[in-house]
Amino acid sequence: MPNILWMQTGACSGDTMSLLCADRPSLEQLDLQYGVKLLWQPSLTADRSFGDVLAAVLAGDEKLDVLCIEGSLMVGPGNTGMFDTWKGRPKIDIVRQLAPLATDVVAMGTCAAFGGVHAAGMNPTDCTGLQFHKDTPGGLLGTAWRARSGRPVINVSGCPAHPNTITKVLAMIAAGEEIALDQFNRPTAFFASLVHQGCTRNEYHEYDIEDSELGGRGCMFFSLGCRGPQTVAPCNTELWNGHSSKTRAGVPCFGCTSPSFPPDGDLFSTPRIGAIPKFLPLGVVRAKYMAYKNLARAAAPERVVNREMEP
Repeated sequence: MPNILWMQTGACSGDTMSLLCADRPSLEQLDLQYGVKLLWQPSLTADRSFGDVLAAVLAGDEKLDVLCIEGSLMVGPGNTGMFDTWKGRPKIDIVRQLAPLATDVVAMGTCAAFGGVHAAGMNPTDCTGLQFHKDTPGGLLGTAWRARSGRPVINVSGCPAHPNTITKVLAMIAAGEEIALDQFNRPTAFFASLVHQGCTRNEYHEYDIEDSELGGRGCMFFSLGCRGPQTVAPCNTELWNGHSSKTRAGVPCFGCTSPSFPPDGDLFSTPRIGAIPKFLPLGVVRAKYMAYKNLARAAAPERVVNREMEP
């Protein structure tokens, strides 16, 4: 029976809320089908205190199979970690103490993986991720750190992380499956396809039919800051709550699974070089893209130009 300790550091509880929405597998199925036991989860554990669980794990009375961290790691002020404490102890010290005891460590959400929202801008609390600071390896634990499984921190990024990605990764660990990771330690089973793939606005993107205001049917990449063509995430291949996604609901993808999230500047605008977005879709050459888009717009069917539904 794999034991999980879920600890919150600099968090908004968004990933906990996401966990409760999972249905493939659900939290209940993790227990019944995979034998997962929650030693502690701040919103779900009522019969034990964190202090009791922490003492039992440190004493070796409870084995620690998976340590889940939700939230950024606050290193400040002056590397003391005293901006985020538990009973006067810096939480970063507790994480450093627990991590070597765990078979696997999982960063739940972009804050724990890369620093996220709290590490943006001036970063007054010196927030970082567990093993990355944005896209730079290192973070709290350092580049060379490995769990007892031999794996680095598994980064289940997202703001919040997708509900079923959270539970599927935990199920894979419980079942002893191999977990391939990308260059940012995200599981490739869930972070290999672009948000753009499966987006219902793809036809508008291909013909360069863009929207400049929210609420339309056109592509939001060219003017409204959509990062779907640059972001790997399962949002349009496994819909949220089995129903929708941001782009399907008419909201730009902000690239929240990426190490650089949130970007500097306005989320709802696209920086451009001339008429072409400054940041192109992954793998695209600028000169070819400019030529292709000029031809595509000229060839756009009237139905697409008029944002009409397919017959």
